[in-house]
Amino acid sequence: MGTTRTKRWMLFKRLMKKELWRWKFLGSAFKWKKIPSLTIQLSFIDDVLFKIASVLEAIFLVSTLCFFYLCCGCHF
Repeated sequence: MGTTRTKRWMLFKRLMKKELWRWKFLGSAFKWKKIPSLTIQLSFIDDVLFKIASVLEAIFLVSTLCFFYLCCGCHF
């Protein structure tokens, strides 16, 4: 019983070494070079898109709340 565990463990370690090597090799292909002007432009675009998304979300939440109170809320 101990030998099967040892064999499984050795097989697992061997497979993990292969996977780690593969990810190290492929990882270098996905590295980006940072360009300062591009980083500033992307930061500005992210800020603008975040503000637009925040405004749209606020409008949606307020309209949902109003709809709830008009249809299901306070009936006197």
